[in-house]
Amino acid sequence: MNTSRTTKSILLAAVILVATSGFAADTASLNLLDPTTVGGKHLPVGSYKLQWEGTGEQVELKIYQGKNVIATTPAHVVALERPVPSNAVGTARNADGSTSLTRIDFAGKRYALEITGASSAPGTTTAAK
Repeated sequence: MNTSRTTKSILLAAVILVATSGFAADTASLNLLDPTTVGGKHLPVGSYKLQWEGTGEQVELKIYQGKNVIATTPAHVVALERPVPSNAVGTARNADGSTSLTRIDFAGKRYALEITGASSAPGTTTAAK
């Protein structure tokens, strides 16, 4: 099948907002509970630091493991009508069976990040515990 399906039942990650509004970038933490693909890079289960910067709605999302950048992808800042009650991620199942990160929601924030470099359609947002 050449089209991707969204995953609905897999809890991919717990996203924990650790700081916002840094000098030039915003940051958060991402704990992957399942292997996933971001920006064409396969990320195993583990803890990662997110950092995004840019002007306006288009930003560059960098994913760090320790001090090393292990994935970079374009992202789109999406304004939300109201803050979401909990951290959540959106995922999509790719044709090859792998999972891609498509969206990150941050508890109490009026914005989300949509991963514009994802190879599949935006997925269903799943609340993270």
